[in-house]
Amino acid sequence: MEHYYGFSWLQFALVAASREVGSVHQFFSNLVSIFNIVTTSNKRNDELKEAQAIEVATKIANGELETGRGHNQIGTFKRAGDTRWSSHLDSISSLLKMFNATCVVLSNIAVDGGSYTQRGNANFVLNQLLSFKFVFTLHLVKDIVEITHFFCIALQRKSQDILNAMYLVSSITKLLKNFRDSGWDDFLVKVKLFFEQHQIDIPYMNAQYIARPSRSRSHHDEISVEHYYQMDIFLATIDYQLQELHSRFNDHTVELLVLSTALDPRNGFMLFRIDDICKLAEKFYPNDFMEQELVRLRVELQHFELDIPNHHEFQELSGIHELCQGLVKTRKSVIYPLIDRLIRLVLTLLVSTAIIEWTQHISFPHPNLSRSRIRTTTGTSWSGTFYCGPATKLVFVLNNAEGGETLRKRVSDKT
Repeated sequence: MEHYYGFSWLQFALVAASREVGSVHQFFSNLVSIFNIVTTSNKRNDELKEAQAIEVATKIANGELETGRGHNQIGTFKRAGDTRWSSHLDSISSLLKMFNATCVVLSNIAVDGGSYTQRGNANFVLNQLLSFKFVFTLHLVKDIVEITHFFCIALQRKSQDILNAMYLVSSITKLLKNFRDSGWDDFLVKVKLFFEQHQIDIPYMNAQYIARPSRSRSHHDEISVEHYYQMDIFLATIDYQLQELHSRFNDHTVELLVLSTALDPRNGFMLFRIDDICKLAEKFYPNDFMEQELVRLRVELQHFELDIPNHHEFQELSGIHELCQGLVKTRKSVIYPLIDRLIRLVLTLLVSTAIIEWTQHISFPHPNLSRSRIRTTTGTSWSGTFYCGPATKLVFVLNNAEGGETLRKRVSDKT
């Protein structure tokens, strides 16, 4: 069972969750503006590289940097994708590395920009870049992305299996909780050190926080600056990430996914477990199997375990969808109709979940793809390919599934 069953939307969901915090949303907007202004032309890119070279040379002369092959390379900004949470790591890391050089270029544009719009925009984003809130959020997002980055990269691998993915969800949740519960003091020290290194004023953290006049005074009465940054930004941002992970990987979902791995044909059906498969049918598909069919399912599975792995057609399968195809191709689906039905139910549920997530969160950038077309595909045919865009295939579902009307209704109701 591959990574593309709904997992590909996790990165988009994490980005959207982080933007629920107003300061983080504003941070990303400012980040885009900074990149757009600094990289607006070849001239500005050259200025950025020149400023980096001067900074590196100065630090080497002062003994602040090591020299050698691969060290102190001059780079350019790496733009983040709108829906790729992990791509923000490269983007943010490049800005931190080129922070001083970026300030130099923005200062130059603010003075000698070709129009008052360019000068005004450069001056505005420079002030944002040098603000405590922006730098604070810059470090916060970087630390969070570093925790989730490994998980997102792992889910992009076609070989990623559900069990390993569940272990990664568990570790990511623990790391985020540890960061939330015991990471504040070290994080604040790191942010303050960055300000000191760049000779930027640090606000007095014990001073009373002054909210904007438009905000409710009762919400921020008698709180300190540190309290605001800790509660309203640091904790709030982490909590939204944890909530998003929990909503997508709650106990019910995790159990369904883990039990479904018992049908995974890879590595010679290594994960095949009759008890788990029976539990999957009984607990998650009670309306699709009568009591007597559940008894027959166990018998089918006992024969299936001794029969199918010995056929060469089933020895190089890469996922449950290929097992479904193979059963039809070899007409084993006729011999094992209940297993075939369960496989199709699992595939249909996971595909419909992915489609629901897509229709809820993604605009339709491709002119030949629309919601009505998706409904037509799921409602009238099981021989097509589900697509999440012009190039992203989800899964292939074959014709003539036993219990097809049940499957068709299940997807139709969800879409």
